[in-house]
Amino acid sequence: MPAINRNPTSFLGEEYKALVDQELDWRLRILQGPSSTRCIVDGKKVLMLCSNNYLSLSTHPKLIDAAIRSIKTHGVGSGSVRPIAGNMDLHIELERRLAKFKHAESSLVYTSGFTANSGLIPQLVGKEDLIVSDELNHGSIIDGVRLSTAERAIYKHRDVTDLGRVLNEAEKHAPAYRRILVITDGVFSMDGDIAPLDGIVKEAERHGAMVYVDDAHGEAVLGEGGRGIVSHFHLDHKRVHVEMGTFSKAFGVIGGHISGSKDLVNFAYNKSRTWLLTASHPPPVAAACIAAIDVLENEPQHVKTLWDNTNYFKKGLVGLGFNTGNSQTPITPVIIGENATAKKFSQRLYELGVFALPIIFPMVPKGTARIRTIMNSALTKNDLNDALAAFEKVGKELSVL
Repeated sequence: MPAINRNPTSFLGEEYKALVDQELDWRLRILQGPSSTRCIVDGKKVLMLCSNNYLSLSTHPKLIDAAIRSIKTHGVGSGSVRPIAGNMDLHIELERRLAKFKHAESSLVYTSGFTANSGLIPQLVGKEDLIVSDELNHGSIIDGVRLSTAERAIYKHRDVTDLGRVLNEAEKHAPAYRRILVITDGVFSMDGDIAPLDGIVKEAERHGAMVYVDDAHGEAVLGEGGRGIVSHFHLDHKRVHVEMGTFSKAFGVIGGHISGSKDLVNFAYNKSRTWLLTASHPPPVAAACIAAIDVLENEPQHVKTLWDNTNYFKKGLVGLGFNTGNSQTPITPVIIGENATAKKFSQRLYELGVFALPIIFPMVPKGTARIRTIMNSALTKNDLNDALAAFEKVGKELSVL
């Protein structure tokens, strides 16, 4: 009989120590105050270059005012899940406004993008079905796929031809699949490249497959007035069946959402347990999200300035001799190479007053460790020039340039 383990949680410390020894642990810095372009991190004033707050809406006066007013009228919490007693008029208004903004029949708000993916994907497909996924899809998609009982297939990153190969093979499956779901990120968060959604849709239509796009990093960035990747490719929700997004990045607040047909939303809120069993957004969150849509509809300069800054900064990095990979968006990786060098690079940037974190293996392939920078519409040309000067200095110090 095996000996009884007197400390059944010993693995926790052991596995954490192994991460520390391999320098694979997250060492959290503390943001002291709002997420803004010039902020305080661990007591040091720095230029923020790694926030997802693309349009600086988290500190926009209209969002702050809407949140404060909603607390006075609705309190600080919803009190329940939406199917029971937590379905407030603010939630209904947010979904109405979001659907109108996205040119969709209907929208549904989740507490996060992660809960949208993990709660909806397993309900769309099951054991008689197939999911076809881009090989570099985000972890929340991967977890949603794993929670499903459907079979899985992978196609090469952004490769429509390879997607076609996978779908052709799927047609030969016996018995025939009941449903096929093709799923992709819209903007890939490690490289900043964009899924060829128009080609993906055409290939899916040839095989009668559903299309699901996670547009977390395209929301309020791509498309007409920031309407996202479906707008960017001049598609609609009859062809892209699920457009998932988030309020926690360019919208400046928090939460996930889906947009599509009324049938999709009715199905989702009756079947998706992450929606059914999670308390709804507090009133100030819902109100701030509505205000963010107002800003996007009435202040187009934020999206324009974001892209102006993106193009200026990319051009500056490339001009200095840095490798920025295949980025097509405000996510611009600066490819360094080895993990240790990327970590040193990030630390030296911080010492020079620039906050930009390293992304290392296993989050990216070995030899492609990078500093991932994310642009912000509130950055000035002086801010960008200061950042470029810091990158140049550290690049030369560490023989990256």
